Amino acid sequence: MFGFGQLIDILKKDPKKIVFTEGTDPRILEASSRLLASNFLHPILIGKPDEIEAEAEKSGFNIRGAQIIDPENYDRMDEMVEMFCELRKSKGVTPEQARQTLSQANYFGTMLVKMGVADSLLGGATYSTADTVRPALQLIKTKPGNSIVSSCFILVRPSATGENEVLAMADCAINIKPNEDELVEIVGETAECARIFGIDPQVAFLSYSTLGSGKGEDVDKMRNAAAKAKEKYPNLPIEGEIQFDAAVSPRVARTKCKDSQVAGHANTFVFPDINAGNIGYKIAQRLGNFEAYGPILLGLNAPVNDLSRGCNAAEVYSMAIITAALA
Repeated sequence: MFGFGQLIDILKKDPKKIVFTEGTDPRILEASSRLLASNFLHPILIGKPDEIEAEAEKSGFNIRGAQIIDPENYDRMDEMVEMFCELRKSKGVTPEQARQTLSQANYFGTMLVKMGVADSLLGGATYSTADTVRPALQLIKTKPGNSIVSSCFILVRPSATGENEVLAMADCAINIKPNEDELVEIVGETAECARIFGIDPQVAFLSYSTLGSGKGEDVDKMRNAAAKAKEKYPNLPIEGEIQFDAAVSPRVARTKCKDSQVAGHANTFVFPDINAGNIGYKIAQRLGNFEAYGPILLGLNAPVNDLSRGCNAAEVYSMAIITAALA
């Protein structure tokens, strides 16, 4: 089962570079100093070197060895502007407009990933989610065959056996009311992400109905999405539509859907909308004592993740490892 040691082992075999868009933030600096003490993940801090170094010294964090890049003095800026204009040519972006946009750390950092200078990006300590996701959508774009960016949370709780209990929940942060085809895309990306965290995905398409016990548009949506997902991913164990109790309780599953292989043992949950997803993962986090890691953005051509503006340095460190391990 999942532990951060597994992800660190992955990164030790193939160390990565990660961009932090808010280079002067003390939480970013603390996480960076911790990463620099190891050799598996190399931080790139965006901002003015003198300001970043002064803030690090003031806060007592050793960031020697970190790469610091100032958008105003970047030696490959002409190349970046040219690539940016090409990527945004459908919008008629001029070089002057490109330079102005690239003076913003979120766009500049995203272009570093696009150019291969970095493998991944973590932002949002001071930016909104939209300010992290928008540049990624415009510049890194979705994977071939994907139409949306989605997200999942990985929830981890120690169990009495000494192994962690690990669950995946999606989409709890990005898509407000996904349609059937978007739910199919979400489950494919979520299952792939779950495997990285040691989960053997057993997928439940959640609803207030179990296999026809209830009626309504939302029930139909989850039933149809589950059927489409089974067809698209024949080797992925999927059940739906299904109520949460039937998904996780073997006793309830024996009553409500006794012939299901997934019911009673689900560990990867697909919610009908962001309302249910956001509430669901927070109930697990606050009442179930799960640690929640995420939102982990899925469906992009390179890993970009968003921090909560209320995050602490430990969360930045954890999310940096998760983000880089997806590269």
